[in-house]
Amino acid sequence: MGADRPGPAWELLLPAAAAPTRQRGRALQSALRDAVRSGRLAAGTRLPSSRELAADLGVSRGLVTEAYEQLTAEGYLRSDRGSGTWVGEAVRAGESAARDLAPQASGALVDFRPGTPDLSLFPRAAWAAAHRSVLARLPHHALGYPDPRGLPELRTALASLLTRRRGVVADPECLVVCSGVAQAMTLLGFVLRGRGLGTIGVEDPGSPEHGPLLSAAGLSMTPLPLDRDGLAMEPLRRSGAAAVATTPAHQFPTGIAYSAQRRAELLDWARAVDGLIVEDDYDGDFRYDRAPVGALQGLDPERVAYSGSVSKSLAPGLRLGWLLVPRRMRDEVVERKRTMDLGNPALDQALLADFIDRGGYDRQLRRCQRAYRERRDALVHALAAHFPGTEVSGIAAGLHIIARLPGRYGPEERFLARAARAGVALRPLSAHTTARAREPGEPGVRLVLGYAHLTPSDIMRGIRLLAREAAD
Repeated sequence: MGADRPGPAWELLLPAAAAPTRQRGRALQSALRDAVRSGRLAAGTRLPSSRELAADLGVSRGLVTEAYEQLTAEGYLRSDRGSGTWVGEAVRAGESAARDLAPQASGALVDFRPGTPDLSLFPRAAWAAAHRSVLARLPHHALGYPDPRGLPELRTALASLLTRRRGVVADPECLVVCSGVAQAMTLLGFVLRGRGLGTIGVEDPGSPEHGPLLSAAGLSMTPLPLDRDGLAMEPLRRSGAAAVATTPAHQFPTGIAYSAQRRAELLDWARAVDGLIVEDDYDGDFRYDRAPVGALQGLDPERVAYSGSVSKSLAPGLRLGWLLVPRRMRDEVVERKRTMDLGNPALDQALLADFIDRGGYDRQLRRCQRAYRERRDALVHALAAHFPGTEVSGIAAGLHIIARLPGRYGPEERFLARAARAGVALRPLSAHTTARAREPGEPGVRLVLGYAHLTPSDIMRGIRLLAREAAD
């Protein structure tokens, strides 16, 4: 094959030459392409003639000629008349493997960080059955580009579900199916920015996602403090903001529910400034001591944009959520959704609609409520037993609690360092604030403890590890 051609490189082509006859040409092209991309065949390398390479590989000359011509057309090779075929100069080796940028486990023995449901509760059998049923009867035209708002049957099913469970005013014509609350927030951010809004108020402490999502849409954040009833009204009035992002049913992370008076005051503010309240109902279905408080949107659907998702009830990886918008904003939101992604996957939407209509979603919520209530109780009891004097604040709801440990366990930084040594991952309340979440000189340790993804035995183990380390 010639001394100027390094023989080992051609070994990459041998498996292709052994492929079944009808696949051999394509396999040869793929192997040669990969050899160039990976750098095994460096730029400027001269390839053997088609006759020589065919003889060495034991394939027809026509297969090699066709491979050379195809890769020359794609730019991987160059061919100079009378001087042979060479590896092109334009090719640069790509990444050798795909990286996974999904959030990774902390590696801790017990991870109390909030925000994750128990993914083992996902109803695999029921979901698979619904998938088969939907796919069998879905008409061909339904696999085309959907209404950017979402399939009519899903919007109808969601409107009925949200009216029944969350007390919203759910007009299916004003409901937009989104890729979770994250896309709902981004859509609203773009529309508000397009209307000339420059800033939006956010709860402080508040959701770690609201700020980055709204900032990505071009809005500036105005952190607003809370009091025991919810968002403090006087700072909101002084801020000059005309929009605010809130979690009124179960404030994240403090765990309070906005009082009836504060909900009324917030709506009065929105009417007075011709403003908008963005309601993130991230875990509104999960209340353990009484029926959940209805959504704020039900009191004034023209002043509240309401968002939610199946991330806590089914799985965040489904990327399915919803956004109910005031009628005056509907067309702008729908057009932004259309230009953003042309709509969510039709099959996934049809599947969720079927799951809701057949009662599967209600059954799943009941299953999760039983499990999460048991785990919350286990955590509260474990704290009382091993950290006597701990105050658990907020309503009995959601997937996390706020625990204020007595002052003797502080300072907070030292306690967190000890927890890390014990193999327990924690998140302090102060991690969720852009201002100071603690009064100057306030003793004790305030933690946001997630429990939904942990079994009762894991919860007990984690609290025991913390107590043992704190006692040393």
